[in-house]
Amino acid sequence: MAELTMRERMLAGELYLADDPELARDGVRAAALSHRLNTMDPTDGAARRELLTELLGGFGTGSEIRPPFHCDYGYQTTIGARTFANYGLVCLDVATVTIGDDVQIGPNVQLLTPTHPIAAGPRRDKWEAALPITIGDNVWLGGGVIVLPGVTIGDNTVVGAGAVVTRDLPPNVVAVGNPARVIRQVEP
Repeated sequence: MAELTMRERMLAGELYLADDPELARDGVRAAALSHRLNTMDPTDGAARRELLTELLGGFGTGSEIRPPFHCDYGYQTTIGARTFANYGLVCLDVATVTIGDDVQIGPNVQLLTPTHPIAAGPRRDKWEAALPITIGDNVWLGGGVIVLPGVTIGDNTVVGAGAVVTRDLPPNVVAVGNPARVIRQVEP
């Protein structure tokens, strides 16, 4: 069996080196498209939608992302229908980031999939990996929320402003704090 490229290793969720030429090309593409998005006329919704459709792996009907928006690759992120992301979304999509329908994302939210080895040697040698993030339907992430690698947030869950989500949250709850903890159920 042929050895996997670093890009193939990244997409498979394995340790990889990010200085791979294919990954550099993909990163430059995402940076260029993000720059265009972040500097375009804010009243040109059709052009912004076209650009986001080109950048992202999926961009649902009626969804909106207010610039600035930053991502690693773009094609690793899918956003469902009628989702709204306020200013300053950072989506480090080394692994897949799946955002459901009708999600509300406050300003300055960070969705962070990359991980690095704990051991100093491999980290110094620049090995890294990533774990996917999944955000269910009708979730509300308050301003400044940080979601860490490998986290799934269940449908209808509300995450309070400034929370750091370090592990999965079930559906239909309110979670706050650092680390985020469930404080109550969401009323039906």
